Amino acid sequence: MARLLITVLCAIALQMSAAAAQDYPSRPITIIVPFPAGGPTDTLARILGDRMKDSLGQSLIVENVTGAGATIGVGRAVQAAADGHTLILGNWTSHVGAPALYPVQWNVLTDLEPVARLSVSSLMIVGKTALPANNAKELIAWLKDNPDKASAASVGAGSGAHICGLYFQDKTGTRFQFVPYRGGAPAMQDLVAGQIDLMCAEASQTLSHVRAGKMKAFAVMSKTRFPALPDVPTMEEVGVSGMDISFWHGLWAPKGTPRNVVAKLNDAVVTAFADAGVRQRIADLGQAIPPREQLTPEALAAFHKAEVDKWWPIIKAANIKVEAH
Repeated sequence: MARLLITVLCAIALQMSAAAAQDYPSRPITIIVPFPAGGPTDTLARILGDRMKDSLGQSLIVENVTGAGATIGVGRAVQAAADGHTLILGNWTSHVGAPALYPVQWNVLTDLEPVARLSVSSLMIVGKTALPANNAKELIAWLKDNPDKASAASVGAGSGAHICGLYFQDKTGTRFQFVPYRGGAPAMQDLVAGQIDLMCAEASQTLSHVRAGKMKAFAVMSKTRFPALPDVPTMEEVGVSGMDISFWHGLWAPKGTPRNVVAKLNDAVVTAFADAGVRQRIADLGQAIPPREQLTPEALAAFHKAEVDKWWPIIKAANIKVEAH
């Protein structure tokens, strides 16, 4: 009798879940971006949201929830109702770097439901125009001659900018001071204004400024050159190996979100990425869209776990102290 009751209850739950998925979405969807407005992750969320609304039949509203290295925004998503009406669009910093350092009460790998892997960019060492160095080798030499005198922007402890900067120091034998920012956009503003010297920034974020001559680009942190700025060498070409850091994005829902809802969201992402206008806007950002087979929830889960397994031991071994904002 008990077994029959359990079977009936499970069948009812499945029917309710299927019905909820069929009615989904029943209201506007919130995409949490754990970074300030104006940065590349925020821009990506708005580009996708504009196109996904056509597939989903509801508007997608971007909510910027900043602080604590992006962990406040991630925590908000973890605690949200698992009905597909709250999502989080994050990146390497929010879903790999910061959770390795901040004392969070959730598990970034198990307390969120993967929806889709999104676009990928590279990190690039850029500097203010007043720097005396004009290429990467000159920059390294200048930093060695002036230890601890240069300032470098960091988007919080464990951010891509921070870990990249630490790696750069380690690989080149240089030293400089980190200045913490809440997001990439305000850091870019200060770099353009000459208030700080350097930043290891997402390449797409630097594109318009480098092209306009408002900052210098020294090197790309990837195995290949950045297509949008083909004259900028890789660190490998400069003679420094091991500086390959992929800066990727992903979309997640709260744990327990129905599979049918996740599938519907994934279909909306895939459809958006297939749109020529969306592809052009993302290309203009300097980001690349992974192949179709890498856009699935399963692909994001596997890739995310591999990145955590790779970087967490490195980050924790560096004994990084969380910076106050």
